[in-house]
Amino acid sequence: MKAKKMTYDVDEMPPIGKSLILALQHVFAMFGATILVPILVNAAAGETVLTIPVAMVTSGIGTLIYIACTRKKSPVYLGSSFAFITPIAAAYAKGGISGAMTGIMAAGLIYVIIAIIIKFAGKNWLEKILPPVVIGPMIMIIGLGLAPSAISQIGLSSGVSVDYKTLIVALVAFLVTTFVMTKAKGFLKVIPFLIGIIAGYIVAVIWGLIDFKPVMDAKFFEIPKFIIPFKDYKPSFIAIITIAPVALVTLCEHIGDHTSLGNIIGRDLIKNPGLDRTLLGDGIATFAAGLLGGPANTTYGENTSVVGMTKVASVKVIGMAAVIAIIIGFLGKFTALISTIPNAVLGGVSLLLYGFIAVNGLKVLIKNQVNFELSKNVVVASSMFILGLGGAAISIVSGDLSVTISGLSLASIIGIILNIIIPNEKGNE
Repeated sequence: MKAKKMTYDVDEMPPIGKSLILALQHVFAMFGATILVPILVNAAAGETVLTIPVAMVTSGIGTLIYIACTRKKSPVYLGSSFAFITPIAAAYAKGGISGAMTGIMAAGLIYVIIAIIIKFAGKNWLEKILPPVVIGPMIMIIGLGLAPSAISQIGLSSGVSVDYKTLIVALVAFLVTTFVMTKAKGFLKVIPFLIGIIAGYIVAVIWGLIDFKPVMDAKFFEIPKFIIPFKDYKPSFIAIITIAPVALVTLCEHIGDHTSLGNIIGRDLIKNPGLDRTLLGDGIATFAAGLLGGPANTTYGENTSVVGMTKVASVKVIGMAAVIAIIIGFLGKFTALISTIPNAVLGGVSLLLYGFIAVNGLKVLIKNQVNFELSKNVVVASSMFILGLGGAAISIVSGDLSVTISGLSLASIIGIILNIIIPNEKGNE
């Protein structure tokens, strides 16, 4: 079916009033997920690793970098990546803020390196080392590995007494998110997690579970607490291997989102501006995020949906949304208000969110009709699941240098190796 022609081409600009409304739609579409990443990373690490203001600012800056790298030819918004939640927490546990931020910058550089290789050698090699039987389990491990965090936030962990108010708040957030995801139409269907958070938050306020003192103490305008290398920490490469392989997962997400958006707007973004340029923009954006103390960036399917619904693909609107996100990062009282969201609300939303991530991995396997009657596919997928979810770790020690590969990183590396060295069977060429 031929794609429906857009009202505006990527190079055009709607009237200023309409542009502002469209830009705000893009901001709201990415907002829920982008603020959740630092909150969930901090919950997993048990300490403050990322902050919401920096996440918002680096999201906006990253999008502007992407627009520049793609020569204003691709209407994509970049936001915080869920795939990096556990790896960032693990890198922080191993190497502190230095390990976490250096790892994020390294992930960005991997994108840049892959973009350069694609520029000169094409992209066919990617399909050989990252087939669906490897990518599907990678994504599923991300979601399933985060499951204990959601259960803990709700208060349903074994041996912990459950407060009925906390449970009801979590249930409201869960049910509202579910209802919006399944029944809502139009723009509301794009932001189910944001609506769920708002609903749970309102119930928490009614029951007096929110402490508004941080909001009262915050300034209206406040410079985000950027974390700069050599100023706030000395770069450390000890935890790079913990984060870097995750770039392979988001790489596939990057290609999928650009393919999907290209189908919507009737333009092959993989060819024009080209996968090398889109990856370059995403990579530099992620490097810049790590440089400022923010989470890794990735393409957002929510914003792709906004383009599809509004029939407007103006890159200038995306750029305006990026500027708005940067401004929000400097609004002290607003970001302080977000920090008051209780764990019960986050847990109720995360119950769906983490499962949603895992199911996306399952959809990759189903969509590509991965045949699990074939022994090779069974070996690759099952090995990845057990290594990724079973707490496996390999430490490599050389003198004073110690490198530990665990979780998703270990599962990804082993999955890629097994897929390459095990001979293909008939039906899996």
